[in-house]
Amino acid sequence: MGAERGELVIEDLALPLALRFISGKYQGGEFPLPDSGEIVIGRSSELDMVLVEDMVSRRHAKISVEDGDIFLEDLGSTNGSFVNGEKITKTKLAEGDRILIGTSIIKVVTSDGSASVVDAQAQMDAAASSARPAAAGSTMTGSIAEVALPDLLQLFSASKKTGVLQITTATDVGAIYLDEGMVRFAVVNGDESVPPEKAFYRVLVWDKGTFDLLPEAEREFPSEIQSSIEGLLMEGMRQLDEMRRLGDALPALQSAISITKPLQKPLRDASPEELDVIQLALNHETLVDMMNHGGKPDPEVAEVVVALLEKGYLRSS
Repeated sequence: MGAERGELVIEDLALPLALRFISGKYQGGEFPLPDSGEIVIGRSSELDMVLVEDMVSRRHAKISVEDGDIFLEDLGSTNGSFVNGEKITKTKLAEGDRILIGTSIIKVVTSDGSASVVDAQAQMDAAASSARPAAAGSTMTGSIAEVALPDLLQLFSASKKTGVLQITTATDVGAIYLDEGMVRFAVVNGDESVPPEKAFYRVLVWDKGTFDLLPEAEREFPSEIQSSIEGLLMEGMRQLDEMRRLGDALPALQSAISITKPLQKPLRDASPEELDVIQLALNHETLVDMMNHGGKPDPEVAEVVVALLEKGYLRSS
């Protein structure tokens, strides 16, 4: 017999599913799903899954397992329930789906079946007590290795979040300012001379680090992003594809770029676009600085840099 929806078959062995918390105060906790029946989620201590936070209603949502199918139903909660970025009333779930309830992002995953529903709440509470310290004032925290930034932004757009999404990696700090789910501004390492769209696309490709959703910041911006979140994500993915197409020929963003000395090829052989990038190399030390001041999308500058490196006009170190 084939596997029912909601099960993963490996060598004819159906693996049970569970709800894994990949952000929020319960990050790291896992709640196994029963073979049948329902789980009621909410703030009330008498429920099956208790999420103690202000944005969760007393009876927020219900998960039911019926004949191998798994359904999530919102129970008229104040702040709503979301699946894969869409607000739902009732929907079927499958492995890999991401649920947003309150400040928790919950992923449907396969489980080894060792945990029971009885001690799942205790495990979640333990995860809450051992979670990494959030940034001061953070209302939501997590790892971008667990939930990719495009997915996270789609969730925030659908749930109309307002605040500052701060992303911290080993070397950089980015901030994306949200207003009712719309992106207003973005900045990397506090450098507001870089156009906000360019900063947004830079942050969008980060895949390691942590995120915190901080309270709304009352401030004026030097310029604002006007595109929709859908448009930003589409353009960001297009630019990422263009950068990846250049492969290893493109140096790391922090690489030093300089004019080759002595310069063997005559400058008169360079195109106007190449001359503009040569001037950028004269005025700025690193590839990222050149991109910041190039006045064009990063892939366009990067493509010319690669061509100039191949022709011998530029060198990287």
